[in-house]
Amino acid sequence: MVRSVELIRISRKLADACDTLSFSEPVTHVYNPLRYAQASVEQYLTKYGKKTGRVVFLGMNPGPWGMAQTGVPFGEVSFVRDWMKLDAKVGKPEHEHPKRPVLGLDCQRSEVSGARMWGWAKERFGPARSFFSRFFVLNYCPLSFMEEGGRNVTPDKLPKGERAPLFQICNEALGETIDALAPKMIVGVGGFARKQAERVVGDRGIEIGQMLHPSPASPKANRGWAPAAEADLRGLGIELPK
Repeated sequence: MVRSVELIRISRKLADACDTLSFSEPVTHVYNPLRYAQASVEQYLTKYGKKTGRVVFLGMNPGPWGMAQTGVPFGEVSFVRDWMKLDAKVGKPEHEHPKRPVLGLDCQRSEVSGARMWGWAKERFGPARSFFSRFFVLNYCPLSFMEEGGRNVTPDKLPKGERAPLFQICNEALGETIDALAPKMIVGVGGFARKQAERVVGDRGIEIGQMLHPSPASPKANRGWAPAAEADLRGLGIELPK
């Protein structure tokens, strides 16, 4: 069993390292939920991060209405509050975008990717503890990037000079997290996450796979994300409830 204090140590170290970075236009706003949503992040890690030997789902970075609001990967508010039973207060980023306010558990906007991910988990596994007994969910990068108009910028679209130091920090944190969780498999939620996991895992002997990302930007996901994602998981040999 993993000690939650180790995951919390890694999270705090990652938050500090990310705060040393700077980013240029078109990025005008950067949110670090590991910082302003620290209480919620650590409640999630404490409650659900203790077990080793699970399948770890690895996402890319926070969405504006998900982890940016709750500190939880794919953190659709209703599932974080009502299914995971997390209730920690969330603060505000230092430089808040007027079109992307952080309201924590009071946020009324829905994160489609998170609603799909956690809605599937609830439907398939019932209580949150049943899902988390077999799986855990992380994001590779903890930062959310926005342009002046509010448009989201994913980490892979950053200039190389800004991307490289960010990825170095994230790779180190992911490596430490993998060592702490000792997962039996890492499943990248989308191709970016899978590739980053492959770079980090090295000779640790952990199997890496990929599943369809639940983003509404994906036509395939919009045609039925859950069945496609389950097909991906079964193709990796992961058994699911019938």
